[in-house]
This record gives sequence, C-alpha cells and structure tokens, in this order.
Amino acid sequence: MSTHRFVARAGVLLAVAGTAVLFGTGVASAHVTAKVIGETAAQGGYTKITFRVPNEDASAGTVKLEVKFPAEYPLASLRTKPLAGWTAAIVKAKLDKPITSHGTEITEAVSTVTWTAAPGTRIGPGEFAEFEVSGGALPTNTEQLVLPTTQTYDSGKVVAWDAPPPAAGAEEPEHPAPVIKLTKADAGDSHDAVAPAANATDTHKEAAAASSGADNTARWLGGAGLAVGALGLGLGAGATLRARRAVAAAKAGE
Repeated sequence: MSTHRFVARAGVLLAVAGTAVLFGTGVASAHVTAKVIGETAAQGGYTKITFRVPNEDASAGTVKLEVKFPAEYPLASLRTKPLAGWTAAIVKAKLDKPITSHGTEITEAVSTVTWTAAPGTRIGPGEFAEFEVSGGALPTNTEQLVLPTTQTYDSGKVVAWDAPPPAAGAEEPEHPAPVIKLTKADAGDSHDAVAPAANATDTHKEAAAASSGADNTARWLGGAGLAVGALGLGLGAGATLRARRAVAAAKAGE
C-alpha cells in the first residue's frame, strides 16, 4: 500500500470517528435541563428557573412538559411566564407539616407545573423551547433542588427525566432529572431588601440633620457678619462726627 493511500484511509477513519463522537456527544447532552440564568439561586430567596427542552425525536414533536417539585423541599409560591401556543397549570398539595416562610405559615406547596401545547403547536424535530417559572422561597436545608420532568410527544412516546444526580465519579444516567444548585444566602439577597430601605431612611435623616446644621451655622455667621458690619458703620459715623466737632471748635477759637 502506498503512503498516499495509507494517509487517505487514515484520514477517512479519523473523520468518521470524529463525526461519531460529535453526534454521540450531541445526543447525550440533549437532555431537559433547568438553569438559573443571570442571577443566583440563594437558599431562602426567590429566583427564576428556565427549563430548556430539546426535541430528541426525529419524527415526533413535544406537546407536553410536566415538572415535579419535591414535597420535602416545598416552594410556597410559583408563577409561570406566558409562552405563545402553550398553557400552564400549577397544582399545589397539602403539606404533612406546615412551614413558616418570612413570618407566614404555609400549609400547601407547589406539587407540579404542566405546560400543554395548543393544537398545531409543538416543539418539532431539531428544535427546542424554554419554559420559565419564578418562585420561592427556596429551601434552606439543601444545596440542590432536583426536579423530575416528564416529556410527552405527539406520537404518544413519554420520556421521564427523573434519574437522581450521580455520585461523584459515576457516569451520568441516561435520563437525568434537571437540577438547580443553591447557594448560601447572604445579606444582599432580595428577600432582605427591607434593610436597605431602612438604611436609606436613616441616611436621609442624617443628611437632613447635616443640612439643618449647615443652615444654622450659615445663619449664625451671617448674623455675626451683619453685627460686625453695623458696629463698623457705627464707629465710622462716630469718628466722622468727632472730626467735624473738632474742626468747628478750631474755627471758633480763631
């Protein structure tokens, strides 16, 4: 075999292998995922969650998406962002044990949120869509929120993305559940926004007090200046009067 033919065949094999790896990676990564974009998901706070849903079927389209929220980490409030061609339904369930969120007792929490496509609407082959929710308060006793999701196609096929996160070093499951990582809360989180308002009020008070003090000082200095000016005028007038009297007396002596 000539060197030229050997190199050519090797190039073809490498190209085929590279294509297989590329497509294999694409398929493996085309999962339903949950992301927090542009902000943080802090424990005890509120955030927006984006569910990215790729269509993995070459001939069918996605027409329904159901997300389950864990009862052990309850969310009391949830809102959906409108998406053309889709309707959203939020279902709440009674809690076995009420919780307290920001001073309010919560007896029920979000159980599921389901998006259903209107007739003629779907996520077609080679397409994806994003479904957004905003809510909280996020749990404070876990570092992640696992959200099992079910994807339904118009062919009747149902795919459950519900496998829990793998242990460190283990392979990713075939159908992993979407996961949101939670960060530790800090003083700058939005649910503590009352404190900055109070500080702003105190700042205004301090500024007003400083302004008042400055006005009082300016007025005192102004008053003192007027007094000194009046005293100067008085002294000047007295000196002029005495000079005139002295001139008159000198003329009378002549």
